[in-house]
Amino acid sequence: MPAIVDSVLEDSIAQELEIEKGDEILSIDGCKMQDMIDYNFYMKSELITVEIKKTNGEIEEIEIEKDYDDDLGIVFESAIFDKIKPCLNHCLFCFVDQQPKGLRNTLYIKDDDYRLSYLQGTYITLTNLKEADKDRIKRMHLGPFYISVHTTNSELRVKMLRNPNAGKALDNLQWFRKNKIPFHAQIVLCPGLNDGAELERTLSDLAKLKTTVLSVAIVPVGITQFRADGELKRVDKKCAEEVIEISSKYKRVCCSDEFFLLADKPIPPSKYYGNFCQLDDGVGSLRITLDDFKKRELPKSISHPYKIVFACSYAAKNMLQEVAKKLNKIKNLTVEVCPVKSNYWGQDITVAGLITSDDLIRTVKDVDCDVVMIPTVMLRPYTEDFLDGHNLTYVKEQTGKNFYVQQNIYSLQEVVDYIWTL
Repeated sequence: MPAIVDSVLEDSIAQELEIEKGDEILSIDGCKMQDMIDYNFYMKSELITVEIKKTNGEIEEIEIEKDYDDDLGIVFESAIFDKIKPCLNHCLFCFVDQQPKGLRNTLYIKDDDYRLSYLQGTYITLTNLKEADKDRIKRMHLGPFYISVHTTNSELRVKMLRNPNAGKALDNLQWFRKNKIPFHAQIVLCPGLNDGAELERTLSDLAKLKTTVLSVAIVPVGITQFRADGELKRVDKKCAEEVIEISSKYKRVCCSDEFFLLADKPIPPSKYYGNFCQLDDGVGSLRITLDDFKKRELPKSISHPYKIVFACSYAAKNMLQEVAKKLNKIKNLTVEVCPVKSNYWGQDITVAGLITSDDLIRTVKDVDCDVVMIPTVMLRPYTEDFLDGHNLTYVKEQTGKNFYVQQNIYSLQEVVDYIWTL
């Protein structure tokens, strides 16, 4: 995908130059760009020449004088301007392969691109990392990266990723260490495969890489009802307890919130999560949200009776029930937590980002309330679309309810501010 402008920020250099949505940035200082890494590099100059192809086909060359750290204020359609590096694995536990047909096309894309890992925090397996990629990483001092390690047993990794190159790719971890390139590691825990002694081995090997490994996140394998082969086992209470025990022996290793829920253990205090390095992987999101809520000042009462319903994932249920207990002390306010059961994916899928419109409708349509609050992760980014193709307008029509979309999923400030207006 070329460097196509998706939008332009208000009061930016790009807006002043009348750069518009659909324009294509052909080059900067005569150099073609592969991705946002190149773009950010070329921005570190006080005088640049930008070649632009306008939507009408005309090509303009603009000389721009700016401060060293000024950006043009362009939002691109994609962070990659050439071709995204595809995933070459066929992982036993791949969630993409456990989806039914008929969802939006973007849900079936499998990338394994080091550039997206650096720019957006997506996980890579290193199985398609070329020498040229490593040369660029070293030359441009890129990092940190997010790496799906899963196991440091080469034979087991080949089996789990179903890629003959998966074991050899582990040599890259030593290369990262040698060149002082930091990374965050992820382990998708699959009972009977990379748990127990294999998990001990993996964590021990990663510990030998010392501070090159900034953090390790352990997450349970997700299994949908569309997988019928029985090849994977679910993480149960006993397994979750064992994983928590093993991981506690190592520094900078954290289990995702789901492990503590499965083990029926309280969410750890904030010190357990360090710098909350892997929030998007569900590691510490419940704790950081609870701690944020405790800082918020609440009104003693509101002007009239009002009922709020939190429609949430089962993973967030206990946390929001704790929040609701405190909010219900506000005079005239009633708060209820309604976790959404995933009939679509199956009972083992408990995260908000996979909730479908129909499951949400079924959960709230008969609940009496003034507003239903949902986290923005239920919707496709920058849209009101659910992953099953319906949008929020459809849900409103089917339920007759008012909805409020909470934008910051790691803070309840928006919710508290909303209550103050009542």
